[in-house]
Amino acid sequence: MNLNMSKIEFSKMVGSGNDFIVISLLRNNLAGLKSLARKICDRKYGLGADGLLVLDRAKGVDLNMRIFNADGSEAQMCGNGARCAALWWANSICKRQNVSLKIKTIAGIIESGVEADKIRIKLTDPKAIKMGIPLVVFGRKIKANFINTGVPHTVVFVDGLDKIDVVGLGQQIRRHKYFAPAGTNVNFVEVCANDLIKVRTYERGVEDETLACGTGSVASALLGVSCFNLGLRGAVKVQTQSGEILTVSYKKTANDFTDVWLEGKAKIICKGEYYLGGKNV
Repeated sequence: MNLNMSKIEFSKMVGSGNDFIVISLLRNNLAGLKSLARKICDRKYGLGADGLLVLDRAKGVDLNMRIFNADGSEAQMCGNGARCAALWWANSICKRQNVSLKIKTIAGIIESGVEADKIRIKLTDPKAIKMGIPLVVFGRKIKANFINTGVPHTVVFVDGLDKIDVVGLGQQIRRHKYFAPAGTNVNFVEVCANDLIKVRTYERGVEDETLACGTGSVASALLGVSCFNLGLRGAVKVQTQSGEILTVSYKKTANDFTDVWLEGKAKIICKGEYYLGGKNV
């Protein structure tokens, strides 16, 4: 075994089906984060994850979070990732079950509260809402809706969610010229009740369907409020593809949403050491 091989301490975490590798710069000195994300998130030759969370201290907040997708691209924000980061902070730094903290992201500073495995985050106010966008996909006309909940999300309301070709349609919409050059995440949503929706998400950067998406759940819930007057009591439950249910609460004015919170469970799966380049014994 090469005893001089570089190694990185990591935690693997999951939030409602979204899985992440969490690395702290408090304990590691890293360079080349985009390349590292591609390697460490690989499900065959790495640890396997939807994304890499890199955590550090920052002035005026408890935690700074950078999010790298599995393809190495850096995201502005990740709802389930932020919930995992908050739980990591509570367990690894504070050593307490119940904490409140502030997390800095590229999208802005978000608040979080941890109560055991139940974690809430307050997102930055959503923006750039556009309704009824006409798109042509595979020769068919569809109407889509758009909102930025820290990252760009397109929402398409459907019947028969289980039969939707999420990957095929998602790829086309994600790279549609209307959303160029940044592209978009794509959520397919079925309304089940006045306060319950089901969501399946094609995630930009992962380039596949994921079992959940926090910012996508928020986007779907808020546009469901706009389109169908859901959540009359100020909250919508979102059933993700993993089967877990997230809760999105909000305040709505005439045309905007404020005080938006995402709540759900998260957990630490394992901790260990990742060897850069692998090792032979």
